[in-house]
Amino acid sequence: MNQSMIRYVLGGVLKIEAIFLVLPWLVAMIYHENVAVYYVAVASLCGLFGLLMTYKRPKSYVFYLKEGCLTTALSWILLSLFGAMPFFASGEIPNYGDALFETISGFTTTGASILENVEALTHASLFWRSFTHWIGGMGVLVFLLAVIPMSGGGSMNLMRAESPGPSVGKLVPKIKTTARILYMIYFCMTLAEFLLLFFSGMRAFDAITLSFGTAGTGGFGVLADSVASYTYVQKWIITVFMILFGVNFNFYYYMIFRQFKKGFSMEEVRWYIIIILVAIGIIFFDIRHMYGGTFEGLTDAAFQVGSIITTTGFSTVDFDLWPGLSRTILVLLMFIGACAGSTGGGMKVSRGIIAVRTIKKEMLSYIHPKSVKKIKYEDKPVEHDVLRSLNVYIITYLFIFWISVLLISLNEHDLVTNFTAVAATFNNIGPGLSLVGPARNFAFFSMPAKCLLMLDMLAGRLELFPMLILFHPHIWKEFFTKRDDGE
Repeated sequence: MNQSMIRYVLGGVLKIEAIFLVLPWLVAMIYHENVAVYYVAVASLCGLFGLLMTYKRPKSYVFYLKEGCLTTALSWILLSLFGAMPFFASGEIPNYGDALFETISGFTTTGASILENVEALTHASLFWRSFTHWIGGMGVLVFLLAVIPMSGGGSMNLMRAESPGPSVGKLVPKIKTTARILYMIYFCMTLAEFLLLFFSGMRAFDAITLSFGTAGTGGFGVLADSVASYTYVQKWIITVFMILFGVNFNFYYYMIFRQFKKGFSMEEVRWYIIIILVAIGIIFFDIRHMYGGTFEGLTDAAFQVGSIITTTGFSTVDFDLWPGLSRTILVLLMFIGACAGSTGGGMKVSRGIIAVRTIKKEMLSYIHPKSVKKIKYEDKPVEHDVLRSLNVYIITYLFIFWISVLLISLNEHDLVTNFTAVAATFNNIGPGLSLVGPARNFAFFSMPAKCLLMLDMLAGRLELFPMLILFHPHIWKEFFTKRDDGE
């Protein structure tokens, strides 16, 4: 195992975090806030450790999938451990465990919070809290891929380990160029939303933090009522961009480079839009009696459907008060999630499509035992390895989910709270129902329960296996006993 390369990548991650921490320091300086010293101190600490870890370059840049998964998991843990320090050191979140929960929730774009009064935070901390969404949305390692050279498929192995979705491929022959294209699309879309919100009358600070949260499909707001206080126009802007950030970014690449046939042939995007429209229609019909004006009901229905299916987690209303049908649809959307290759979480629409077609094929084999029918996705046969991978993912997903629900039930809260708390964290959504509804938070859970939910957030964001590998004894045995390929 190439320990030197793992160390080198982790050092690079810390150097990038040091640079990112300068931004909330600048915000603190603009608003004359005393927390500036804590952000610059943690940035210096990250920079120091990063420089020490990258001082000696590896002799070999060979980097295989096991190293990619291990490095990805360790990178996100390291990011969160350092990222929580300013909250704790400044006293704004006096318990380090709670600060870590908030930070992991930010980086994994979950948006579940332990804060009783978000508006009590300084501007710098509100900015950092939302900016962690933007960092985590595309992934810090994708950013790093544009800088660090690798061989042995190393770049693709890191991208596969970090990027959400069942499959990751290159848009162009060089993975560096792919990473740059993805980040350019991501940055431009974020900037477009910021400008629209700003020119709609929203103050600049709110516009930039909400744009970060929307882009990363995270959901941290700067007001206690999330997005409820803003105008209809601003709510619709956020709704549209939440849905846009839930689309596979390959679609935007095809549109930019005028490969329209490839773009519009993306079956997952079509079904994603259909699911959203159907869900909005059903919920709007179900809640219309609760609203005096139909436009207000349509706005809330569209916003919450867009927020939940993209796993953003913003709210315009306490949807825990909606009728049972609407709440059930929102819970189902939590599991469906957005498109593969987007910044959204959940199981992904593409997995759902292939799973349904697998069931249909199995039913046909009962009716016509001798028939031979291939499962197709986007007019291409789905290979056996892909189906095997999908089945393993679903089994693992359900196993972790139910074990988490069982363990968290030891806190003795009601079933709806336990079930939706795990669903909201594991699928990187944020709010659930009952005691973890949009008008409440996760502060009441015990620290062991919060640790479990933190692991669920990380596992859900990293597609399960990079986190599971951390608990496999063979990996650590190999790490500590096998020759370092990088020396």
